[in-house]
Amino acid sequence: MRSTAVALSAFALALCALPALAQPADLVIWGGPVHTGEAGAPRAEAVAVSAGRIAYVGDRRGAQARVGPRTRVVDLKGAALFPGFTDAHAHLRGIGERELTLNLEGARSAADAAGRLKSYIAERKPTGLVQGRGWIETGWPEGRFLERRDLDAVSGALPVILVRADGHALVANSAALKAAGVDETTPVPAGGQILKGPDGKLTGVLVDNAMGLVRKLAAAPSEAERLAAFRAAFKVETAYGWTGVHSMSVAWPDVALLEQMAARGEAPLRVYNAVDAGQAGPLFEGGPRQSPDGRITTRAVKLYMDGALGSRGAVLFAPYADAPHVSGTYVTRPEAAKPILARARDSGIQVAMHAIGDKGNATVLDLFEEAFRNVPANVRLRDPRWRVEHAQIVRPADIPRFSQDAVIASMQPSHAIGDFHFAPARLGEARLNGAYAWKSLLKSGAVVVGGSDAPVERGDPLIEFYAAVARKDLKGFSAPNWHPEEALSREEALRLFTAAPAFARFAEDELGTITVGKRADLTAFSVDLMTAPEAEIPKGHAVLTVVNGQVVYERK
Repeated sequence: MRSTAVALSAFALALCALPALAQPADLVIWGGPVHTGEAGAPRAEAVAVSAGRIAYVGDRRGAQARVGPRTRVVDLKGAALFPGFTDAHAHLRGIGERELTLNLEGARSAADAAGRLKSYIAERKPTGLVQGRGWIETGWPEGRFLERRDLDAVSGALPVILVRADGHALVANSAALKAAGVDETTPVPAGGQILKGPDGKLTGVLVDNAMGLVRKLAAAPSEAERLAAFRAAFKVETAYGWTGVHSMSVAWPDVALLEQMAARGEAPLRVYNAVDAGQAGPLFEGGPRQSPDGRITTRAVKLYMDGALGSRGAVLFAPYADAPHVSGTYVTRPEAAKPILARARDSGIQVAMHAIGDKGNATVLDLFEEAFRNVPANVRLRDPRWRVEHAQIVRPADIPRFSQDAVIASMQPSHAIGDFHFAPARLGEARLNGAYAWKSLLKSGAVVVGGSDAPVERGDPLIEFYAAVARKDLKGFSAPNWHPEEALSREEALRLFTAAPAFARFAEDELGTITVGKRADLTAFSVDLMTAPEAEIPKGHAVLTVVNGQVVYERK
């Protein structure tokens, strides 16, 4: 009897030691390090998901207790799991269009770009306007922009428009210029530039607002073409490991189109839209909106203060070091921006305003401060979380203003390594202090969020993470004047693409960390970003992308 009692007692103790019975999960992930993004418990062994939310985070034994007959178990096989990575600044339809048109990324020279155009024409045999994007002259042996003479040699009578990688300049061939009625006597539009050579003839390069002179040649894309672009973009983004994207300069008709895609189950990503200011009237009138499944949220308006650094459109306090007659161009005049900002403030709409040059950034901060000094008595001020998109070149004295004004700095780390080889010449060494200053902004108390600006950049989260922690180009090269002290820690870089974008879209209670109760948006990479040598980070790839508990990409 005594031996039986002892045995029963031991069995009871063993039962107490087992995990409490739990409902079977829909999805369990283990087999690699789990980086939760939670300060108090940054590491775990496994995650369980039920009904689109995280139900368990802990050791493998606890997750095993949640495996039922219908549970899908994913073994990471050593890959590392993170909170879902969000690209906090991209152009979603543009990413898809890059896949569907002439892609000039990586062109090594003007001659190479022209050769790609020639091959494209020979292969596709177009009969109308040819469009492409992605060229950038940095490091080209010609030492200049792509020009119409390069295109004319291979395009014949076909009109051609090729947009620079940054989207702030394009080159048109002679046929396109003629069709658009652009010549040496054409007035320069406000906020734009028409570049001419030493002989006074057009080079074919149009900057910022001047691009509209030839873009009118392109017919507005049909709904079928826009759908194709979004589908291509979704495929690219999920394969990179992005679970969400803050999409900038969105055309108002695309909001409804994306919502329709979500209703049909065709929107695998969370999309947070910032509508182009010129089309934002319905947003101001109707207020923030969200699709029933929560995938498509529209709550922001996008404005442009200035242009880009590469095309010398970014507005600087002093002229460009390599072009003393140029100081940049306001794309939106400050006085014209004021009523838009006031309407956004009064409507509870977030503002995302592009600023790259030091004067451009200072002007945006001035405008934001003025908008919130002059709040009408009848307006109930909501949590604004206004954003400066890019915040690339900032005077050191202006850095604390981001924190003081509660302005989010929405930055793209790859710009620092993409611009590394021309920004010092554009700016001069003194202005590099405050350029791409992620660490200084964080130290000042500002919220800094990370994005890619794709299709301006490739859009790979691993390149963005590498750029943030290494501050070197992809060959490992940097220089002392590039301020290596602005590089981020691994933990800071992780927040840049997870918790910070969740805050920037008012969703910090739902997204951004692997926490029980939050939405199950998860990304797994072949490389452990928190421990791998810097040089190994951009060599990795996404192996699993989960949105709301659904596997939307899995690398076989």
